[in-house]
Parts: sequence; C-alpha cells; structure tokens
Amino acid sequence: MDYQLDLDWNDFLQRYWQKRPVILKRGFKNFVDPISPDELAGLAMENEVDSRLVSQQDGRWQVAHGPFESYDHLGENNWSILVQAVDHWHVPSSALMRPFRKLPDWRTDDLMISFSVPGGGVGPHLDQYDVFIIQGTGRRRWRVGEKHPLRQHSPHPDLLQVEPFDAIIDEEMEPGDILYIPPGFPHEGYALENSLNYSVGFRAPNSRELISGFADFVLANELGSERYSDPDLALRENPSEVQSAELEKLRGMMMSQLQNQDNFNLWFGEFVSQSRHELDIAPPEPPYQAGEIYELLQSGESLERLGGLRVINVAGSCYVNGEIIVTEHSAAAQALAREYVINAAMLGEALDDPSFLVTLAALINSGYWFFRD
Repeated sequence: MDYQLDLDWNDFLQRYWQKRPVILKRGFKNFVDPISPDELAGLAMENEVDSRLVSQQDGRWQVAHGPFESYDHLGENNWSILVQAVDHWHVPSSALMRPFRKLPDWRTDDLMISFSVPGGGVGPHLDQYDVFIIQGTGRRRWRVGEKHPLRQHSPHPDLLQVEPFDAIIDEEMEPGDILYIPPGFPHEGYALENSLNYSVGFRAPNSRELISGFADFVLANELGSERYSDPDLALRENPSEVQSAELEKLRGMMMSQLQNQDNFNLWFGEFVSQSRHELDIAPPEPPYQAGEIYELLQSGESLERLGGLRVINVAGSCYVNGEIIVTEHSAAAQALAREYVINAAMLGEALDDPSFLVTLAALINSGYWFFRD
C-alpha cells in the first residue's frame, strides 16, 4: 500500500512541530489498515516481539507482557493489546513509516500498533517524544491537555499516569485521522468501539543516554589513555584543595574526547543507527557470492531493505545497525541509506568494483537487504 499523507509539511513544522498538538482530519484519505487485529494478536504471541496487554476494571489497572498464549480470558471491554516495532515484523505495516520521511531518519523510532475494545486505553499520561497517532478501523476519543507540570503516579508498576487535566483537544477520531502530540503534552485516548491505532514515534535522546553511549565508545575503542600531569605543580597552603586550574585541566581532558570531530561522528553514527528493538533478521542460506549479486542486479532484480533497519548518513559516511559501511563509493552508500528499494542503476559504477560487491554481499548475507521474490 502506498500511503499518501495530505499535509503541508512547511506549514506543519512552522506552526505545530514541538509546539502545539493538532488533529489532522483525513490526513490519510480512504485509509486502509495494513494489518488485522488477528495478525496483531499473532505477533504478540511471538517471543521476539515486544508486546503488552493493558486492562482496567473499576479503576484497577493491570499490565501483562507478551508473548501471550491465549486471549480467551479477555472480556468485551476495557483492554488493549500494544505491539512495539511492528514495522520490523510486518512488511505492509512498515509502509506507514514512509510518509513521515520528510522528517530526519535519525529522529524516527518505530511503529507501535494497538488494538483496543470499547473502553480500552492506557490512561492519561505524557510522553517525552513526538508522536503521530493514526486512527485505523473504529473510533477512538482523544483528549489532549496543555503542557504544564502535572503530578504523575503509578496505578500499576508498569504504568505511569498523570492527574486529570483540562482538554485543549477533545475529539473523536475516525479512520485516516492523525493526532500529532509534541513532548510533554498530557493525553488520553480510549476506544469507543473496536479500534486499531498506529503510533509513529520519534527518538529524543537525553544527555544521560548520550554521555553513557559515548563513554562506552571511548572504552570500546581504548580512547582517552592520556593521563593527568602537572609538571608545574606549586605548593599550596591547603593540601585538601583542588584548585580551579586543575579542575579546568581535568575537564579539558574529558572535553578533548568530545571535541574530536571524527571520533564523535563515528560514535554517533554507530549509536543512532542501532535499533532499540529486535530485527527480523534471516540471513540467506546458502549465503550469496559477490558474482551472484552482480548478475541478479544486472538482470533487473532489486534489493529491499529489512523492515526497521536503520541506515543513517553522518557527515558523509553511512552506518547500518551500529556499524559503518566501509567503501570508497560514497554515492552507492548514500543510495543504500536513502532508498528502501535498490536497483543496479542506483548503485552505478560501484557494481563494477569487486571490493564494493564484497561489502554489499556482507550486508545481504547479514540479512540487512534481500532480493524480492
């Protein structure tokens, strides 16, 4: 399915992105669900798939985590199944991510899909990331409040909710409607009838994650081995004092690692190209030889990218699933990062270089790209 989003992106970015929530009525015209409730329930039974079941009765909330063996115990009201990273596992659903590529790939996270019966939802809460919520089959009522401090509480150890709030948006959404919510705006949605919802979420790393990730990179690459030295050390009246110049020198030692642009770029490319969820990797058996790949592409075959695979361009170098693509053919690498489906013309003269074919074979044999059947 080729989903076409009816949205003026320049206007949206200026007026709403990270500023105000908005409902985009009929953002997808004649919307067709890429997945059925039964298919979603089946995914939630798989070990590799991150899923949960949220229910409530008389204000008592329950959360169970998949994989699930049966749904026979569930009633007709007040529960939802939520499945993360469905774009990794279900090819038709991954098409819903494509219309949002007007926004940078590195900021995009995954597609979460929920199925809810009447009354189903996760309660009032807020997120620290941007999200587009697409209404599929059914109707759901959404309330969104103003961004201001709200007390949070946990009615269940696996749920974090907020206190009641006044709504600035209070509407029923129908198939094809899209609700955009910036970080920090409280919101609450519950199904009015059996409903499918699709949430396109965005990454927003905090300083703690960045510092931790960069520290891991420094350790893994054995960087920062320079030791503190003070050949001009002078006597001081108070031996317990750490002087400001010493603190500044220590800070400078740490900052020098961040200020090494090449190392920073390499780290960030590895960091941001890693998926937060499992990928449906199935390496080909037997593995492809470089010559086979050349012949298939030259005969008109195309390569398709694995669903959910992150291929990110940082400062002219391309990274896939935490690793840099080492090649002299930058245009071919850029094509791998830019396009979901690759043909011989997109790779150009790189196909005539045996070393590039070896690199491409390694990517295909890792299960990252595959030939369409």
